Amino acid sequence: MKAMIYHGPHQTLTPENVDIDKPGPHEIIVKTAATGVCHSDLHFVDGYYPFPAPAILGHEAAGIVEEVGSLVTYVKPGDHVIACLSVFCGKCNFCLSGRPNLCQDPSTARGAQDKPKYSWNGSQVHQFLNISSYAEYMNLHENAVVKIREDMPLDKAALIGCGVMTGTGAVLNTARVPAGSTVAIFGCGGVGLSAVQGARIAGAGMIIAVDMVEAKLATAREMGATHVVDASSGDAVKKIQEMTNGGVEFSFEAIGNKRAAEQAFECLQNGGTATIIGMIPVGQKIELDGTSFLFEKRVQGSNMGSNVFRRDMPRYVDFYMRGILKLDEMITRTGRLEDLNEAFRAMKAGEVARTVLIP
Repeated sequence: MKAMIYHGPHQTLTPENVDIDKPGPHEIIVKTAATGVCHSDLHFVDGYYPFPAPAILGHEAAGIVEEVGSLVTYVKPGDHVIACLSVFCGKCNFCLSGRPNLCQDPSTARGAQDKPKYSWNGSQVHQFLNISSYAEYMNLHENAVVKIREDMPLDKAALIGCGVMTGTGAVLNTARVPAGSTVAIFGCGGVGLSAVQGARIAGAGMIIAVDMVEAKLATAREMGATHVVDASSGDAVKKIQEMTNGGVEFSFEAIGNKRAAEQAFECLQNGGTATIIGMIPVGQKIELDGTSFLFEKRVQGSNMGSNVFRRDMPRYVDFYMRGILKLDEMITRTGRLEDLNEAFRAMKAGEVARTVLIP
C-alpha cells in the first residue's frame, strides 16, 4: 500500500510502498477514506516530541472495514468507522471507572516480539498513536474504532476522530461548561474551532475566540464565537477582562503554547477554570501566579476531550447530520497523501483550519 513515511524530525515525509500485515485476532484492516492533518503530527515533525523512525504518522481518520481478525465481533467488512487513538482495553481501572481515554494497557498493541504491522524494505515501520492514518490502509485494534451511520460523509467524519473530539469534548466532558457561562478560547485551529462549537452547543453566554490570524477569527465567528480578540495587537488578557468585567469563568488553551496557557489562566475570574488542551512541548513548564489559587482559580489538563468515544462520536455525527455541529466550514483544503508536506507548511503559516487528505 502507499503511505507517507516519517524519517525523523525536520525531514521531508516521502510517499513509499509499505507492506501491511494481516489482522491479528482482535485487529481489523480499514481502508482509509479520509484523514485530517492535525497539528499534533506537526509537533513530532518539528521535533517537539520524540518518536522513532521510520513511522507512518496521522491519527485523525475515517474509513471502511475491509477485513477482521478471528475474534473480532464489534465490526464486520463494509462497516463505516471513525478511528480513535484512545484505544481501550475494557478491563483496567481507568476503563472500569469510566475514563477509557486514559487507558494505557499494552495488550491493545503488538509486542516487541510480534511481527510488526507495517514494514518497508524489510524493516519495521512504527505505528503512530495506535492509528497511522497517512496511508491507504490501517491495521487497527478493534477497540480503536467506532461504527457510524453510513449516510455520514467520511471526509467530515474524519475530523471527529481527533480535532472535534478533543476540542468539543474538552468543553462538554472535561470542563462541563454550563449554559450561560463566559468562555475564552485561545487558538482557532481545528481544535480551537471545535472548542468554540462545544461552547455554543453547551449554551455559553459569551464565547471569546483569541487568535493572531484575522481569517481564523472570522471562521470562529462562523462557528459560534460571540466576540473575538486579535492577539497580535495589544494585551489579550486585558481585552478579555475588559469585555467581561473581570474575567471569564472558563478558558481553553488550544495551541500547545506556554504563553497562551499562562494567558488562559490569567484571564480567569475568581473561581474560574482553565483547561489546557494543546500539546505543550516536552520539557516546557508554565508559570502561574501562586496567589491566584487563593481565589479558587483552577488549571487542568484534557486528554482527547475526556472521551468515551464509542458514546461521544456517534452523538457528534448526529449533531452534524442535524446541522448542530459544523464540519464543512472547518475544512479549508483537501488533497492527496502526497500533499502532506504542503499541508504541514500551510498549517504552520496559519493558512488553514484543517486540511483533509483523501488517499
